[in-house]
Amino acid sequence: MPRSCRDCLPMMPTELSAVLPARHIQEECGVFGVYAPETTDVAPLAYYALYALQHRGQESAGIAVNDDGVFTAYRDVGLVNEVFPAERLRSLGTGTIAVGHVRYGTTGSDNKRNVQPILVNHYKGRMALAHNGNLTNTDELRADLIADNAVFQTTIDSEAMAMLINKYSDGDIVRGVLRACECFKGSYALVVMTADKLIAVRDPYGIRPLCVGELMDDVVVASESCALDAVGANFLRDVEPGEVLVVDSSGMHSYHMECKKKCKSAACIFEWVYFSRPDSILDGGSVY
Repeated sequence: MPRSCRDCLPMMPTELSAVLPARHIQEECGVFGVYAPETTDVAPLAYYALYALQHRGQESAGIAVNDDGVFTAYRDVGLVNEVFPAERLRSLGTGTIAVGHVRYGTTGSDNKRNVQPILVNHYKGRMALAHNGNLTNTDELRADLIADNAVFQTTIDSEAMAMLINKYSDGDIVRGVLRACECFKGSYALVVMTADKLIAVRDPYGIRPLCVGELMDDVVVASESCALDAVGANFLRDVEPGEVLVVDSSGMHSYHMECKKKCKSAACIFEWVYFSRPDSILDGGSVY
């Protein structure tokens, strides 16, 4: 018998969830970072940006604030406004750099220990990392790091990324990021915060979106331009595939991965038709 018209239509996400494990269709997370040397109240900026990115992740939320090398962070399961009521947001204190994350689980379970940003302590200080994407070689990376005496606190690929960056940094975080990215396979848009830097990273294929904007003298990066609009920042440009963008006291500096020369842009089509907000601009095009 001929199929009905509905038989020819693709399954909707609710229908897909009945036939696929949930973690296989929850690819969208949202990341945000701000470098604001003349501002100390960065936590509210992160809050409003994450609120604008809530559609990308409704499982958990987290913000880490850097006050001259002293990190204060809070992460929990729930929506942004549930995780950060007014008193909780105030408890993050003041600072000049912040990173934030809203999550749908792609790798690892959805318990509290897997909530981002990931915080890593090392002999040069602290680092916070927020990741949107999904690595395909997480098991290999974890096995190599464990063989090198690493101890993991979570089950997510983002912690392996943070540990590998730390391993290769040796006092130079930019070199550590570039070397670690040579080992990553899969999709990743990262914001990394150190004691004095904000770093934005996009994988060589540009699978997941990442953009940069300015708010007076401050620099902000986010998964989508709608988050820049939410904090009153002007859109500057998209982070290029394979680019490592570093913001510190000397300004904004761009580096590129070696593997970028071998790759072409291959953005995820679901960013345009499902994940992203209609009022966002991705890679120069209107989602609407």
